[in-house]
Amino acid sequence: MDFAKMRRIMVDSQIRPNDVTDPEVVSAFLRTPREAFVPKSEQAIAYAEYEIETSEGRSLWTPRDIGKMIRSLDPQPNDIALVIGAGAGYETAILSHLCETVIALEEDETLVDELTSRLASLDYDRAVAVQGNLRDGLADQAPFDIILVCGLIEQAPEAWFNQLAEGGRLGAPVLAGRDLGRARIWTKAGETVSYREVFDCCPPRLAGFEKPKSFVF
Repeated sequence: MDFAKMRRIMVDSQIRPNDVTDPEVVSAFLRTPREAFVPKSEQAIAYAEYEIETSEGRSLWTPRDIGKMIRSLDPQPNDIALVIGAGAGYETAILSHLCETVIALEEDETLVDELTSRLASLDYDRAVAVQGNLRDGLADQAPFDIILVCGLIEQAPEAWFNQLAEGGRLGAPVLAGRDLGRARIWTKAGETVSYREVFDCCPPRLAGFEKPKSFVF
C-alpha cells in the first residue's frame, strides 16, 4: 500500500476542507505516518474517515476531528504540551512537529512502554511518554501551554486547569447530549479560565471523567 499517497488524500479530502489550512498544521499531518499508530489489521483503513480502536479504551479520532482540535489549540514552536490519554500516540506525534516538547500521559505501564518504543522508532525526539494518573495531570512538569484530552469527557478535573500556563489552552470534547459532543477550548488568563465551543464532534469516550450522579426523588 502507498501510505504516503493515502496520507496526501486524507489531508486533501478530510483536513483542508474542514478549515484546517494552516501550513504548519497541514505539514504535521503530512509528516505523521498514521498507519504506524494503528494495529496492523487496521492499517488498510488508517486514513479513512473512521475512529480506530488502538487498545482497550483508546482510539484514534477521525482525521477531521483531530485536525480541527489541533488547529483550535493554536500550537506554537515554543509551547510545552501535555496529551492526556495519549493511547497509541498519534496526536502526540503531530503536536511534536508543532511544539517544543510534548509529554504523553497514560496510566497503563504497558501502553507507556509501547508508546515509548514507537516514538523512538519513528525518531520523535521531542516527545516522551510518562505513566501517571490521568485525573491528576502532571503537576511536576507544569505549567503547560497546551493540554489535549484524547477522548470525550463529561467533566474536566480542576487539576488540569491549575496546570495551564498563562495564556495556556486546554482542548477536550465534552458530552453535550446523548449522542452529541462539542469540542471546547479553555484559555487561562490570570486567575480566570474561560472556554469557547469550536465544533461538534463525538469521539470515543475517555472513561473516568463522568459527572457525579445527582440524587433524584
